[in-house]
Order: sequence, then C-alpha cells, then structure tokens
Amino acid sequence: MSTTNEASFEAHRARIDDDGGAPAKWKVVGPGLVVAATGVGAADMVATLVAGSRYGYGLLWAVVLGVILKIILVEGAGRFTLATGRTIFEGWRSLGRWTTWYFGPYIMIWGFVYGATAMSSAALPLAAVFPVLPLWAWAIIMGLLGFVMVWFGKYATFEKITAALVGLMFVTVVGLAVIATPNIPEMLRGLVPLIPEGGVLYTLALAGGVGGTITLAAYGYWLREKGWFTPKWMRVMRIDNSMAYVVTGLFVIAMLIVGAEVVRSAGLALSSGDEGLLDLYTVLRAEYGDVVGTGFLLGFWAASFSSIIGVWNGVSLMFADFWGNIRGKESGHPDTRVGGKYFRFYVLWLTFPPMILFALGQPIGLILLYGMLGSLFMPFLALTLLGLLNGRRIPREWANRWHSNIALGLTALLFAVLGAQQLVKTVAPVLGG
Repeated sequence: MSTTNEASFEAHRARIDDDGGAPAKWKVVGPGLVVAATGVGAADMVATLVAGSRYGYGLLWAVVLGVILKIILVEGAGRFTLATGRTIFEGWRSLGRWTTWYFGPYIMIWGFVYGATAMSSAALPLAAVFPVLPLWAWAIIMGLLGFVMVWFGKYATFEKITAALVGLMFVTVVGLAVIATPNIPEMLRGLVPLIPEGGVLYTLALAGGVGGTITLAAYGYWLREKGWFTPKWMRVMRIDNSMAYVVTGLFVIAMLIVGAEVVRSAGLALSSGDEGLLDLYTVLRAEYGDVVGTGFLLGFWAASFSSIIGVWNGVSLMFADFWGNIRGKESGHPDTRVGGKYFRFYVLWLTFPPMILFALGQPIGLILLYGMLGSLFMPFLALTLLGLLNGRRIPREWANRWHSNIALGLTALLFAVLGAQQLVKTVAPVLGG
C-alpha cells in the first residue's frame, strides 16, 4: 500500500497542469472566495447580530477565532487535494467504509432539507420588498434561478457571479457598519478573550458556526475546476484561502458592529432564524431611511443567494464524486464533473424535491435526522483531516507539522463539543427533555 501511494504521489508531482506548466499566479477571485461566501448565509448573519446585541463587542475575539478555524480546515482540505491529486472523498474512503456509510445518507438528507431552507432564506428579503407574491413563490423562483445558473453555467461563470454577490454583500453590510459608527476602543477591548457569564456555549457556537458548512470540504473540488491540480499551486491556494476568509471576517465583524450599535441601542429582540434580519430591516428604515434599509436587504439577499449557487455547484460536485466512486468510476470522470450526469442529478435533487416541504411544513422525523447527521459533519471533517494529513496518505513534505496537528486537533475538539451540544439539543425533545 505504501509503495503504491508513493508511486501515485510521484506521478502526480510530475503532472503538468492544464496551463502547460506556467508559473502559478494568484488572482483576487478564486475558489477561496467561493467557499467563504457560500459558507456565510442568513443564519450566520443573525447569529452575529444577536451576539452584538447581547454582548456588544465582547465576543469580537470569537469571530476572529472562527475565521482562523475556517482557514485551518479549508487549507487542510486544499492541501490534501493538491498534494495527492485525490479528492476529499477518495481520502475519506481510504479511512474505512464507515466514512461512506455516514456521508452517503448525510448528503442526501442534508440536500433535501437544505434546499428548502436556502430557497426560503433568499426569498425573505424579496417577499419583504415585493409582497406581490407569497414567500413560497419567491422561494421557488430563487431555486429555479439558482438551478438555471448552475445547470447551464461553467465554473468560471459561477465564480464571477459569486464575486459580484460578495461585492454586493461587502459594500452594503460594511457600509452599514460604517454608518452605525463603531466604538473603536470597545472593539479593541473585544479582542481580549473573555467569555461572558453564562455564554460559554454561545461563544463556542459563534467561533465554530460562522461560515462553517459542508461546503468547506468542497474546496478541493473547486480547486480542480479552477485548474489548480498540482503542488505548485500550494502557495497560491494558501493565499487564496486566507484572503477570502479575511474578507469574510470583515463582513462578519461588520454584522457584529450593527448588532452592537443598532440592534442593541434599539432594544430589539431579534426573531429566531432568518426572520431576525427582517426585524433589523424595520429598525434600519426607521433610523436611517428607506435607502439604507433596502440596501441592507440587498446584502441579505446576496448572502443568501450566494449560498444557493455555491451549494448547488460545490455540494453537487461532492455528490457526483461520491456516487462516481460507488459506481467504480475514478474521480475526475466526466460524469462526476460540472455538467456530468451525477452532478446534474444532485442539482435536480437540491431544487425540486425540497419544494414539497413548502407544502408539508417541517416533517419532524426528517428534521430530527437532519439535525443529528448535521451535528456530526464538522467534527467528521476535522477528525478525518487529521487522519489524511498525517502518515502514508500524503507525501511527507506536505504532511502536518506538530503545530498544524495542534491547531487542527484543537479545531476538532471544538467542533466535537459543538456537535455533541447540537446532538443533545436535537434529540432532547424526543426524549422528553
């Protein structure tokens, strides 16, 4: 096995990229921006707003920590793919069949429930501004729009659209934070790691939850679609990933500022879920006028819609690779790439079956299973990366060093705690808790 791996690594190292072997150069827009934008949705915006309204700038350090955690995880996924030429799912399979038994049901159930959630989230701001249609109708329109863009679009087009949405998110939300006039001395004090009384689990959730979804593991697939295959792209990948999460971090900090300066001063208790952003919209209109309020809703929509097209593209690639491997087709087979039949099946799965949930509401059993499997994914990713980035599964020169193992180990521990907390929260109602 070890000899086979070494031969495979040598063959991959000797490979010439599609660019004919030209020097690797970084561009501002890359897969890192895509994965970062996809991971930050309306739920993350609400969580950060609530943190700001409850604790002011006291948890700013947790936001910064969350950005660092995502950089560690995504860099690990990207490094494994560039160093070995293997996808993350191929890596998971090398760890044992248990990974397939977990990932297979998870990606199907997750896609079914998330599809409805994402479409509804993107529809909320449109239904607020244009109430001529009900929420479910706007949700279907958002789903169909995302479907058409991903079904017929190439990766390069998808990347450009995502960049435009990120720009819209950044301008509207960061602009709102500037208008809200942040308290700089308080922000600096918020960089000191202190946990407010009774806020341990909330702090952990803020650090681990912002921008953390299954799409973190999709990074390696987007590297491949970008044309970054071999280790020569390692430095570029690290810059791409870090800069993208810095941009995301600024976006999240802006939301914290809005929570601390606008929501807190208004004495507003935000609604749970995405609806909390509509509460903020009402306050912004009253405080700053229709232009600012509507501008914020544009940023809200951009964050939600970027998650739709990001998931429709990235998680469909993950499913296509998973199903292709199950069917005995190697990763990179045309059926598993953008536009391939397995890819298109999952795009259909994300779009149309979830529309049934608009009529059924929230089926308790499905939501319960979704919550149970979902609570395990981030610990699953962190722990499996520890296995993949050490030992015979990766060339020695790209394996984890001691400091990388400590950082990834602490990340895995945090997500294990958060996962256990979420698991208990999910099953407690069933057990009468």
